[in-house]
Amino acid sequence: MARSVLNDLAVFATVARLKSFSRAAAALGISPSALSHSMRGLEARLGVRLLARTTRSVAATEAGEHLLRALDPALASIGTAVAALADWRDQPSGTVRITTFAYAARHVLVPRLPAFLLAHPEIAVEVNVDDALTDIVARGFDAGIRLGETVDRDMIAIRLGPELRTVVVATPDYFTRHPAPQTPQDLAAHRCIGYRLATSGGLLPWEFEKDGRAISIRTGGPLIANDADLALAAVRAGAGLGYIMEQDVTEDLASGRLVQALADWCPPFPGFHLYHPSRRQTPTALRALIAALRA
Repeated sequence: MARSVLNDLAVFATVARLKSFSRAAAALGISPSALSHSMRGLEARLGVRLLARTTRSVAATEAGEHLLRALDPALASIGTAVAALADWRDQPSGTVRITTFAYAARHVLVPRLPAFLLAHPEIAVEVNVDDALTDIVARGFDAGIRLGETVDRDMIAIRLGPELRTVVVATPDYFTRHPAPQTPQDLAAHRCIGYRLATSGGLLPWEFEKDGRAISIRTGGPLIANDADLALAAVRAGAGLGYIMEQDVTEDLASGRLVQALADWCPPFPGFHLYHPSRRQTPTALRALIAALRA
């Protein structure tokens, strides 16, 4: 089989999985027009239409789905074999594509990734920051970093840090004006600082648990923001109650600048985990990054 056909088959598989010429072109590092030209050429050589195109979307035809099912294990095997060659190199090399959300990027990647890049000049890392729960297999990512409770069970998950906790806090002055809530339902009478998820656009619910009973509360108040620093600034100013990661207000609580409420309703939960698909051999570049993030 001609090398150009093999290349085009790999390109087709990427388009079919991502269902987008633009996303596939970005993942492959080529222009959408060049990618489209390759697909038309492949279909002409095979004499079968593989992709159904509209002005807004692209999807595999029935013939394309049949071909993709046969290609996926073969391409995965080739990828594993190529990745294994890195074990014969003196230094790990290659590109690692990761998706995560903004809070994890700030607390996991910002402190550790720059030093990793300096220590591994032959490894390139691409990071996609997205609040949505991205399908890393469908989007072509090597790994993701999320909270442990959101990782699918069919993934290999590696813990990157301790358990976390979300706490309800306000200034002492706020609590002199508004009696502290005793139950999550009491939040209805309070001015709560809300957080809107940047990607999905939904409001982050305030979630609580006690004695095996879980409650999710929709709050209201003077501010809704999709920036955690802005929300915390409003809480520190006394504008309302905040639903904040405990590690972000440790010093505030220790100094008395902020006071916690509903402590018995806020248990810890699994912290940051890096996860990736189960495979016989993890690429050496990803293994090196995992080791650095766990250090």
